[in-house]
Amino acid sequence: MEELPVAAVLGDVVAAVRGGAGVLVAPPGTGKTTLVPLALADAVAGRILVAEPRRIAARAAARRMAQLRGERVGQSVGYSVCGDRRVGRETRVEVVTTGLLVQRLLSDPDLPGVGAVMIDECHERHLDTDLATAFLVEAREALRPDLGLLAASATADVERFGRILGATLVEAESPLHPLEVRWAPPRRAPIGAEPAFLDHVAQTVRAAWRETGHDVLVFLPGVAEIEGVRRRIPEIPTVPLHGRLPAAIQDEALTSRGERRAILATAVAESSLTVPGVRVVVDSGLARVPRTDLSRGLGSLATVRVSRAGAAQRAGRAAREGAGVVYKCWSPADDERLPAQPEPEVRTAELTGFALALACWGSPGGRGLALPDAPPEAAMSVASQTLRALGAVDGDGRATERGRRIARVGAHPRLARALLDGAPIVGARNAAEVVAVLAEDSYPSDDVAAVRRATDRWRPEAALLYRMIENPVERETSADRAAGIIAGLAYPERIARRRRDAYLMAGGTEAELAAGSPLQGHPWLAIAAADRPAGRVNARIRLAAAIDEDIAREAGAALLSTVDEASASGVRRVERLGAIVLSERQVAAAPAELAAAARRERLRREGVPWTPLRYRMAFLHRAIGAPWPDVSDEPLIESMLDGSDVHTALQARLPWPAAKDLDRLAPERLAVPSGSAVRLDYADPEGPVLAVKVQEMFGLERTPEVGGRPVLLHLLSPAGRPVAVTRDLPSFWRTGYPQVRAELRGRYPRHPWPENPATAAPTRRANPRR
Repeated sequence: MEELPVAAVLGDVVAAVRGGAGVLVAPPGTGKTTLVPLALADAVAGRILVAEPRRIAARAAARRMAQLRGERVGQSVGYSVCGDRRVGRETRVEVVTTGLLVQRLLSDPDLPGVGAVMIDECHERHLDTDLATAFLVEAREALRPDLGLLAASATADVERFGRILGATLVEAESPLHPLEVRWAPPRRAPIGAEPAFLDHVAQTVRAAWRETGHDVLVFLPGVAEIEGVRRRIPEIPTVPLHGRLPAAIQDEALTSRGERRAILATAVAESSLTVPGVRVVVDSGLARVPRTDLSRGLGSLATVRVSRAGAAQRAGRAAREGAGVVYKCWSPADDERLPAQPEPEVRTAELTGFALALACWGSPGGRGLALPDAPPEAAMSVASQTLRALGAVDGDGRATERGRRIARVGAHPRLARALLDGAPIVGARNAAEVVAVLAEDSYPSDDVAAVRRATDRWRPEAALLYRMIENPVERETSADRAAGIIAGLAYPERIARRRRDAYLMAGGTEAELAAGSPLQGHPWLAIAAADRPAGRVNARIRLAAAIDEDIAREAGAALLSTVDEASASGVRRVERLGAIVLSERQVAAAPAELAAAARRERLRREGVPWTPLRYRMAFLHRAIGAPWPDVSDEPLIESMLDGSDVHTALQARLPWPAAKDLDRLAPERLAVPSGSAVRLDYADPEGPVLAVKVQEMFGLERTPEVGGRPVLLHLLSPAGRPVAVTRDLPSFWRTGYPQVRAELRGRYPRHPWPENPATAAPTRRANPRR
């Protein structure tokens, strides 16, 4: 251990922490996760808390430090993660997850008995990491000036964390062991984690198995891809490693039994872990990140290219015990185009849980806190609205007692609410199991009840959630009913009724099932997961439960209303579940004043529908301004009080004579070089989106513009799947297209893939079969 590079700078690290704060930058395999906490424990009074981004890393780090001291875990070194704690009276170093550290700070910001806190792998920039950092800085300033802080990473944003912590920088030298890079780009693989690419990863694993004599660690973006590669290499002994596995199975993957194996892992193995026997890494180059459609309240996980920092962390796993080899499933040219750091979750994730933690801390919206990045205003506004609807915050944004109880569950606030409110209705165990299913990031079916029956990987999470229910009571409830009620309680605005070939959600958005879905034809659904692919008007349902109207009313009770609505023809009594009309009947005649007032109230409650014309006019108002009018809800409502529909109200607000230029400034369709007229999507507040196949844009040397601004191009494969997103078409032709061409021309040989697309003839057709 004395040979590890961090050993040479331990004195500097201790001095920095004793002086207030430090930032340690040390490459993978240098010993920062294990040597530094032990050194701090010998030099700083009080317990040392080490915060890791994942449970598996926390347990592994504690085991390794205990081993170095010749002890059992729970003596001088212990750990605490959700549902598992091994700490004793004599414990001096306690390893926790960043999520648990946030919970402790919310419970008692003094951190009594703690002398210093080390935030490991701070570069990963998870929401909990950002929260813990900000809370610790404020706790030290206001309550604990003696508290030492240390941020550590192989690839830390030194300037940012140094500024936030007021820290001294300490750097360790390069890793102890050399690392060889072998490039293994696919020849005919499609974009993303599609079957052909998994075939390539499996072939690369076989090559690594043949060419080396050590265990192989394979990085994949998610559980589905782990299973996909595992099926493709039946001749190689494999072990899965991901966050949804029980702790015992995770620990087995981190224990060498002397038999050679391939460990198929998600990002849980990216940092703070030494996997015994591993000298070889195969990196798919893919990562999974959250994405949110704020305008419709739809979230999803997107598969993206790994950052250079993430790739460095992954490669470093191969050189921790000796000289290592990493096989990278991309080219050196692609490597130069990777982003330097992973995008902070705060910029892309749904922020309801983040906002609740800030409210519980007493800083609604993060006001006054030293957050590494300020949360986006739009995302925080949506999160605050959600928390108010859950009763988790008051009108000033401060946490209520119910909000604090929801926060203590440790799940997303929507799921925590469904767990607490649903357990008395469907039984505690049913509630915990369905919530655990809803928390998954991939599903073998779009039917919640079918997912619950088809797999049991959610069981460890269900056991943890069950313990969070006070006075649990069991009830005899069918699986379908339990799934529907819990999904409906978690996402009441996504309760949906069939309308023609789609489903109208209570929130006002239409959604569609995939062809062949077992849920097709059901009159009511409780939708748990949905997203909206670019270029599509309706949302796509990814996970839902079949329900009936009784369950819809029960789960969506907060959205039920009965209102007398007046119009020129009289007063109607309308019963609604959000935007869904349940019943209506004429009850009386109404004077004009009452008709206008009732219509105004209804329009304000439901919002004015967004139509293609409204999106176009809103774009022109943002891009040009006067004379193009504001078409937000309030101005339109005043134009609709006479009974006009939204189209008529919009027509009335068109600014003449400027309106004659509407089709020129914001056309419904855009002509592309192939001759096609492709519909533009104006729903994105950043500007219009043009989703078009790559071949149809050949020969175009500049990005098309609308309203004086370049459109956002979603360039598609011949199968209609996005291969690139850009506002700079010339740059794509130079740097992005060569890789797309290399990856897709073998898969789509009947489509042209010229070397110089900027001068090639565009086409919307495939070449004829020979």
